[in-house]
Amino acid sequence: MKSLLTALLLILLGILPASADDHGKHLFILSGQSNMAGLNPDLSFTPTVENALGKDNVIVVKSAQGGQPIRRWYKDWKPANGEAPADKSKIGDLYDRLMAKVTEATKGQKIATVTFVWMQGERDAKEKHGAVYAASMRGLIDQVAADLKREKINFVIGRLSDFDMDNKRYPHWTMIRDAQVRVAEDDKRGAWVDTDDLNDKGTPERVKHDLHYTKDGYKTLGKRFADAAIGLIKK
Repeated sequence: MKSLLTALLLILLGILPASADDHGKHLFILSGQSNMAGLNPDLSFTPTVENALGKDNVIVVKSAQGGQPIRRWYKDWKPANGEAPADKSKIGDLYDRLMAKVTEATKGQKIATVTFVWMQGERDAKEKHGAVYAASMRGLIDQVAADLKREKINFVIGRLSDFDMDNKRYPHWTMIRDAQVRVAEDDKRGAWVDTDDLNDKGTPERVKHDLHYTKDGYKTLGKRFADAAIGLIKK
C-alpha cells in the first residue's frame, strides 16, 4: 500500500509518467512546411512526451510539406486585399491530407487533449502575406478545433529563425515572426518556441542551413516543442 501511494504521489508531481487510463490519450498534431518536414518526431519529440505522459497515453501525427504557404492548410484564407485566390484547388488541400492521417490514427480512441504544433511561415514571408498571417493562424487553430469537435485546443508555434532579420530576401520575415509570437501570447492555450540558434548562421565559413536547421537543430526543436506542449497540458 505504501509503495502504491508513493507511486501515485510521484505521478501527481510529474516525476513518474502515468500509464494508460480512462481519461483518454493526448493527441499531438505536427504540421507545417520544410522545417517541420525536416523534424523526425521519433528522435526527441515523441520520447519526451511519452516520458512525461506515459507511452500508452500519446498519439503523434505528423504531415508536412516544404515550401508551402499557410493557405494550403487554412481554408478561409484571403490576402490583404480581401480577394479570394483564383486557384481553389490549393486552398486547404494539405490540411485535408493531415486530417485524414489524424482520423486514421485516432480511430476508436478516446482523446483527452489535443495539441497542434506548427512550424511554418517562410513562404508567407516571401510572398508578402505578413499582414494577414496572425488572422490566418488563429483561423487555422479554430479550424482544427472545430473539425475535432473541441471548443479549444492547445497549440505551439515555432517562430521563424533569425534567417532574414533585415527582410532583404523574404520581405515580411520579421512581420511573420511578430505575428507568431502575438498569436501565441494572446491565448492562454498557446506557446511559441525560439529557433534562432538552430541553424548554423553563426558560422559563416560553413553556412549550409541558414533558412533550414542543422541535424542537431531539428533534434533540439523537437525537444522544445515537446516541452512547450507538456507545459500547456499540465497547466
